[in-house]
This record gives sequence, structure tokens and C-alpha cells, in this order.
Amino acid sequence: MGKKRFSLPDPSADLLDELLMRHIDRGSRVVDLGCGDGRLLCRLRDEHGCSVQGMELALDAIVAAIGHGVPVVRADLDKGLIGVPDAAFDCAVLSQTLQQVRHPTTVLTEMLRVSRRALVVVPNFGHWKIRQQVVLHGRAPVTESLPYKWYNTPNLHFMSMHDFRDLVELLQFRVVREIPIINGHAHERAWAANLRAESAFYVLERA
Repeated sequence: MGKKRFSLPDPSADLLDELLMRHIDRGSRVVDLGCGDGRLLCRLRDEHGCSVQGMELALDAIVAAIGHGVPVVRADLDKGLIGVPDAAFDCAVLSQTLQQVRHPTTVLTEMLRVSRRALVVVPNFGHWKIRQQVVLHGRAPVTESLPYKWYNTPNLHFMSMHDFRDLVELLQFRVVREIPIINGHAHERAWAANLRAESAFYVLERA
């Protein structure tokens, strides 16, 4: 599945990159699933000395990533990471993409097959603005972080933070860290996070 970045304002996109980089050790082997134009991988390579690999479906994004000097292969995440050996990477990244794939369980399982640790950023459909629009207007919600109409959205699945944790438990993975993103800021601890967070960052490992 090609990453269709989540139309976040630039400061929020920068925040996600900083958050991801903070949880990736220097010199790590990193694969970014749905790497887009390869911006994150460029930073990891240049600033952290990481060995990087991108996977992407959209041809225009692949061309952009190659233009940035990032090694990238064309891949449909829904078909699994065919040909990638077990534990080939230290860290796998999936940012704002899980809700767009057809088979989220397959993608998460494959992430933790090919890497020791998975870093995942997901939108939170339990946010209060989304709930408010559904209750007051009875229509599919449109917000700053979810700017799509129901008929042109790339999102196939709608999950809250609670839903994501349920899936992780079902797959028998361990949540090492959960960081809600509220009003453009990452919060290690936050009250009523499922109500207030626009998105959330997770560090996952096998149990």
C-alpha cells in the first residue's frame, strides 16, 4: 500500500519525524513501510548513521525517494513482505498507513517478523471532534487531520486508541510505549487520551 500522507500541517509532520527518530537507535537497520518520498529515511541515514530501506507502492513517491538517494523497492504491503528474511531489520516504521491497508493484521504481523521493534503512528477516530460531528450532524466527519470526504478518503479502517490496543493484544504483541499526540504535541501521559488525541504513536515488540 502506498503511503498517502495524512495531510497533517507541516509542524505535525515534523513532530512525527522527530518522535520516530527519538525511538530509533543510531546505526540501526530501518525499513519504512510506505516510505513516501523518503524524507524520514534520509534523516535517519544522514543524522543517525542508519542503514535504511524504503518500501512504497506509489510510483511518483518512489521516484522522489530515489531522487533523495534512498534505496526503495515497490511493494504492496497487503501482500506481505515477500522475500524479506526474518529479523532482517532492527526497526520497522509504519506512519499514518495502517488505516489504509486492507489487512492490518497481516501488516503488523509481518512488521514484527522482519524486525525486532515496530514503530506505528495511527489516527485516532475516537477524537472528540469526530464524535461531535457524528452526533450533531449525523454525517461522516471531516477534520483538519482527517480532511477527506467519505467518498474520496484513502482510509479503509476506522480505529480509536482503544481499538488499536485491542488488536495488539489479539496479536499477542507488547506495547512498549504509547504516546498520544494532542494539539500538535506529544504527551507521554495524558488524561482521557482516547478522547483528546488526534493520533497516537506506538512502540511494539513481540511479547
